[in-house]
Amino acid sequence: MHIVEFCASNMHHGTDLVLEKLEKLPHIEVIEYGCLGNCGECYLSPYALVNGESVVAEAADQLYDLILTTISQQELDHAALDKLLDDL
Repeated sequence: MHIVEFCASNMHHGTDLVLEKLEKLPHIEVIEYGCLGNCGECYLSPYALVNGESVVAEAADQLYDLILTTISQQELDHAALDKLLDDL
C-alpha cells in the first residue's frame, strides 16, 4: 500500500481532482491534512507527499502522472534493494 498525502491549503491548484482520482486506485491510500508544513511549495505549485517523498508539478494533471511515476520508481527501487539484500 502506498500513502499519498495532500495539503488542504494546496487544493486551489486543482489537487482536489488528483486526490479524487487517486482515491479510486486500490493500492493507494490517500490522506488529506490541513497542513503538511511545506508552505512555500503549497503556495507556489501543486504537490503531494508520496510515501514521504515530496512530488511537485507545474499543473495538477501533471501531478497525477508524477505521483504514479514516483510510485513505480519507488517500487523498482525497493525491489532492487530487496534483491541486493537477498544476495548478501
